[in-house]
Amino acid sequence: MSSSGLSHITSLERYYCLHASIYDATRWSFLFGRQRLIKSLPDLPPHPRILDVGCGTGKTTALLHGHYPSAQIIGMDLSDAMLKKAKQKWGDVGRIRFIHDTYGRANCTLQSFDLIVLSYSLAMMGSEAESAIRQTRDHLTQDGIIAVVDFHDTPWRRFERWMNVNHVTMDGSILATLEKNYVPIKKSTHKAYGGLWTYFNFVGQQV
Repeated sequence: MSSSGLSHITSLERYYCLHASIYDATRWSFLFGRQRLIKSLPDLPPHPRILDVGCGTGKTTALLHGHYPSAQIIGMDLSDAMLKKAKQKWGDVGRIRFIHDTYGRANCTLQSFDLIVLSYSLAMMGSEAESAIRQTRDHLTQDGIIAVVDFHDTPWRRFERWMNVNHVTMDGSILATLEKNYVPIKKSTHKAYGGLWTYFNFVGQQV
């Protein structure tokens, strides 16, 4: 990971340390499409292994557990403050486990998963998003699935700049990179607040 990438991670850790206590009370108003994404997922093998990248306080982890109750789920996040919130809800036992780490690091070693979910995490990775997407290919089983919901773009440059201040990329590049690395099974874009921005859902598989 580049020095700029490490600096970005440090900034994100500080950002989420400040926002962890209000995250669940505020993010519902603009992190759309998570339930739609989970409902669109295909059947997986019995007792699947699932990785929830950027799990935060565990919202998407909970949706995954409800959809795949027999799954073994690992939630990963770079923010210890956010993971503390997740563990308050779930603990760290049974089929759900949380780990404090940064996905996309060159030495990030994980077992293979049947499903990798990235819910509003790639847009926060800045220049490291592309390498993170490529790395998911190494962490999926042969028939594994990637599922992503995230910010896409906005026609309002002032809003884009404001989102950039909050570490969010909204230039349309993430969906384009996903399509270069995966064959889409399901793909859709949706307007938020009448078109202030768009977000996308993507479910894909390797060739």
